[in-house]
Amino acid sequence: MTSASAAIAQAPAWFHDALAHTPTSHHVSALGCDIHYLRWGPDTSDLPGLLFLHAGGAHAQWWSFIAPFFAEDRVVVALDFSGMGDSGRRDSYGSACHMAEIAAVLGDADLGKRPIIIGHSFGGFIAMCYGNQHGRDLTGMIFVDTPLQPETEAGAAAKANPTEAYTKPKPVHPDRESILKRFRLGPAQPCENDFILEHIAQTSITRCDGGWTWKFDVAARGAAHHDEPLANYLANLSCPKALVYGAESTMVTTQVAEYMSKLFAPGEPFICLPQAHHHLFLDQPIAFVVALRAILSGWQR
Repeated sequence: MTSASAAIAQAPAWFHDALAHTPTSHHVSALGCDIHYLRWGPDTSDLPGLLFLHAGGAHAQWWSFIAPFFAEDRVVVALDFSGMGDSGRRDSYGSACHMAEIAAVLGDADLGKRPIIIGHSFGGFIAMCYGNQHGRDLTGMIFVDTPLQPETEAGAAAKANPTEAYTKPKPVHPDRESILKRFRLGPAQPCENDFILEHIAQTSITRCDGGWTWKFDVAARGAAHHDEPLANYLANLSCPKALVYGAESTMVTTQVAEYMSKLFAPGEPFICLPQAHHHLFLDQPIAFVVALRAILSGWQR
């Protein structure tokens, strides 16, 4: 990556225009934990508001260059799940507390009647859990490269050991420049938009004893979130749904897409973005915006 100032300075006009729409920052309590969220758009709107849910270890600022594209005439919100971003920490994490966080933000942010939830990866899993209980209160749900696959011996083994990759303490880096150079996407993928990676890296770090570290709580990244019948939740949602996934994704592979397509009803959008990977709104942001706009236009009421 080039230096932060150089990469962002050379970013295209659309990126600078998006970031110029500065969101307001808000806090709400959910099950005794402080939850932070960002809000764009008008005070109120007749259109359903949008709630963006980030992936594991990410945060609301991952959406800061996407949300403004939808905020001209509707309310748009992105939250930090507990243990991530600028939200508080818990002794333990799971889908139940994250669903409560969604409910708290929806209640506080004035997203209007029957909002739309958009969840990337892990955020999509939590969205499925929330939709299973509250789908009738939503206009729709959009899942962004959120992989579900048939139960296999390999899959069951992976689910039995969800914390294996996240038990090590977070590293501490001596200065800001050092930690920014260490930012990596997980899962790894190519992304030519250095200006987006730099922006996300800059908003993913915090001071700590001895220097700088990442904002996420290791315990939050390692918590088990996939111990619910998510395929049943997805197939039986009581609101419209859509999937947007990357053609080059290592998560929603051809096999996974074939399986998930059977959980969608005829006519429900199932969109594959060409030349896009798992973090598809980082490497193909404009195509992603177009895909979302197409889906939302079909849900306009």
